[in-house]
Amino acid sequence: MPLDTTTKTDLIRVAHLLADAARPETLRLFRQPALSTDNKLDDGFDPVTEADRAAERAMRAVLANERPDDSILGEEFGHYQGTTEFTWVLDPIDGTRGYISGTPTWGVLISVADATGPLFGIIDQPYIGERFIGGFDLAQITGPRGQQALTTSAVTGLAAATVLTTFPEVGTELEMRAFQAVAGQTLLTRYGMDCYGYALLAAGQVDLVIEAGLNPYDIQAPIAVVTAAGGIVTDWAGGPAHQGGRALAAANPAIHAAALSVLKDVVDG
Repeated sequence: MPLDTTTKTDLIRVAHLLADAARPETLRLFRQPALSTDNKLDDGFDPVTEADRAAERAMRAVLANERPDDSILGEEFGHYQGTTEFTWVLDPIDGTRGYISGTPTWGVLISVADATGPLFGIIDQPYIGERFIGGFDLAQITGPRGQQALTTSAVTGLAAATVLTTFPEVGTELEMRAFQAVAGQTLLTRYGMDCYGYALLAAGQVDLVIEAGLNPYDIQAPIAVVTAAGGIVTDWAGGPAHQGGRALAAANPAIHAAALSVLKDVVDG
């Protein structure tokens, strides 16, 4: 059933409250000597900091006050089952590796979803002061240059495209080869952007983001923002991507189809 205007307005309001609550918690320890890092993995490196935990606690506190009956899925504190149709999907710091390295390409990811996927999302970069929003007929960035509309690029061919991914290895060996097959046909490849890559895609600065090994909280807010700006986000088979795994985000259907064809050729053998 379509959402009424009052519900949409309230969901947008609360999403901004969540971003406002997370900002000071992430900034408090960013580039500070007091920052300590824990590793979530026994084999490998998946960092988490007190800033991650504090930001998610702050957002959950807002939800407990503003929308206590909604469900929550957060990276640090897991799933809370509510009684409404809505789930808030939270990544308090997407790009913790970048955060602990002092780079400003991490972000706070917030989305609200129903059973069909994300409805509205925010990519917030507190240090730069940029907030990208998308959904409910909104596609905007607010930042140092004020408020501007988000519109994806009109580049339709791989030969003129810029493609981003976070890790050079992308995922498995097969996934890396599939990414490289696309990247080898593009004009420019850049690495290490985390969620900020999707923000740049929504802003029309780049044309493709290709990733693998994602969780729902990594991709749901980017899906909402990119889609609202005119882009398309699917998995590598062309299906829904909001449950995580492999993601292909593209500026428009034409360049999405071109990249998808290359990915499928490698993955399907």
